[in-house]
Amino acid sequence: MTRSLVIAPQWIGDAVMTEPLLRRLQARGERLTIGALPWVAPVYRAMPQVAAVIDLPFAHGGLQLRERLRMAKRFKDQFDVAYVCPNSLKSALLPLLAGIPKRVGYLGEARVGLLTHRLSNPPKAQRPPMVAFYSALSGEPGTAIDRPRLLLSPETVRNTLAQFGLTAGGYVVMAPGAEYGPAKRWPTSHFAAVAQQLDLPAVLLGSSKEAELCNEIEQGCASHNTLGSPTPHIINLAGKTSLAQALSLIAATKSIVSNDSGLMHVAAGFGVRQVAIFGSSSPLHTPPLNPLAKVLWLKSDAIYQPPLDCAPCFERVCPLGHTRCLQDVSAVEVLRFL
Repeated sequence: MTRSLVIAPQWIGDAVMTEPLLRRLQARGERLTIGALPWVAPVYRAMPQVAAVIDLPFAHGGLQLRERLRMAKRFKDQFDVAYVCPNSLKSALLPLLAGIPKRVGYLGEARVGLLTHRLSNPPKAQRPPMVAFYSALSGEPGTAIDRPRLLLSPETVRNTLAQFGLTAGGYVVMAPGAEYGPAKRWPTSHFAAVAQQLDLPAVLLGSSKEAELCNEIEQGCASHNTLGSPTPHIINLAGKTSLAQALSLIAATKSIVSNDSGLMHVAAGFGVRQVAIFGSSSPLHTPPLNPLAKVLWLKSDAIYQPPLDCAPCFERVCPLGHTRCLQDVSAVEVLRFL
């Protein structure tokens, strides 16, 4: 059996989108070990084809050569092949230092000498959808895009629900964050307007960085509550869950509303009903591959006027200062699909 090491991407959504690649590799008899940064490692523990997950002790930025040398000694003679998913030079160093004989990855950042099997890296404007981009590392022909699939044990999900006093299908998840920047974030006032109309509690998920966004949604619901109207039941869990717990909460939700974010791809992986709102980015490149997903992107709406000639701009902050691509997606439109 081929012993394979996969160097994982550093973003949650990208980690989800590598799942079809891993399924291909496991199906042809490879034993998969994933080297992942701690904040994405739980995603790989929801992939049954993965034999082992190793948390890599690296941080954002910097070469961190000493730590890579230490990990390389641990990996020495342990693997036959390495698949390097990220395009950075530093991500390809570990397999080289560990002496893994076959090292597969895309060209980029002067990695010619670090990789033994190199794929041409197309410009971003010509890059295929990311699932296909990662799947090509298998070396197998075919352009069919398989949807990512995540799976957790029923016991894991039940235990998490019990911790938060929730029942499966008894709530709607809202994920208002997007690590990339505000040009990918639907306004919190719009999330609050949706929460006002729900028949079920809204569970707000996000990291501690997104606590302010979730607080705004909670406050927005309270401030717009009219006399005599029931107060929407908001369960604000921003910064209060681990990623592993968030995965379970998403797997058991009735539905989810999110931006183009890592949690959007997690929801797609679990196949839950979802509304995905796109602003500065494009669902042609990173769509939620899920038959129960509804994508809202004004760029593709022929009725919307004036047309969004500026989209997709892929900017972190709207360069025109209006963010119409998000502001003009109404709460009413989102509620139609929940």
